[in-house]
Amino acid sequence: MRDIRESGLAVGRHLRGDLYEVRADGADESYRLLFATEGRKSRILLSLLVLSKRTQRTPMRDLRVAERRLADWRRRARPR
Repeated sequence: MRDIRESGLAVGRHLRGDLYEVRADGADESYRLLFATEGRKSRILLSLLVLSKRTQRTPMRDLRVAERRLADWRRRARPR
């Protein structure tokens, strides 16, 4: 997330809609962090899901979980 903060969204990979992915490679595993930007100037990085994966494609169920969490965040953040 520090790379995203310092270098912008170009460091991450756009998945679909408002979802982005950033990778962190460990010695034995690769991790993916699904996130979205929020706020008036997109300065908030909202972490939605972290997963360990070895394939190119992000599983559809993980995308749906991240989208549901983002929708829930936005629904709760609306002024009443």
